[in-house]
Amino acid sequence: MSTARAPRPLGVPLAAVVLTALFVTALVTAQVISAKLLSVGLPLLGAVTAPGGTLAYAVTFFASDCLSELYGKRYAQQVVNVAFAMNFVLLGLVFATIAIPAAQGSVDPDAFATVLGLSGNVVLGSLCAYVLSQNWDVIAFHRIREATDGASLWLRNVGSTATSQLIDTVVFTLVAFVVAPAVFGVGTALPTSVVWSLIVGQYALKLLIAVIDTPLVYAAVGFVRRDDGSDVAAASD
Repeated sequence: MSTARAPRPLGVPLAAVVLTALFVTALVTAQVISAKLLSVGLPLLGAVTAPGGTLAYAVTFFASDCLSELYGKRYAQQVVNVAFAMNFVLLGLVFATIAIPAAQGSVDPDAFATVLGLSGNVVLGSLCAYVLSQNWDVIAFHRIREATDGASLWLRNVGSTATSQLIDTVVFTLVAFVVAPAVFGVGTALPTSVVWSLIVGQYALKLLIAVIDTPLVYAAVGFVRRDDGSDVAAASD
């Protein structure tokens, strides 16, 4: 007689799986493509420079706000912090692949390492910025939700994302291009004027994306609630 236990059904909503997968996918994509610097034209500011992962990283805030609204603070924080650990899995796999000798017919290993091998200052800056900004995003979202008694989704979406993106931009830029070069001798220190220019340009672009994604948050949350036929916003924190 078999003693194997039957799998325990979890009953996880499909929308939670999709939004969690979107969050993690956007996060690891942002890490991989950040080596490319983007030049984006903005009204009044002209051309601003931003890391290649800016758009992908903005998607993580969309996903976390949807998760916060639909499934509560506790679940959103679990996703954020587990995904933080997945950053180290990504880095370990990338650097292990770079370290293993290339076979004949492979792409140029030096070019591969240049594209995927993020410098230490960028890694340190992105990790510090991530853990602070993403956790603040969830906290701010729910503080605004409590203060407004659950009304004005647009306010908590824009308010939490705008403040967390400011934290992300300032922490990443200062750690990567000021602190890491000065304290750890990793990376290249940038002049103060360039650092502040990067902060202003990046934040303006991220703020624009935060405003644009508000209708998408409304659409995603509305779709899930209609599909469930219940108010999943009442999920326990």
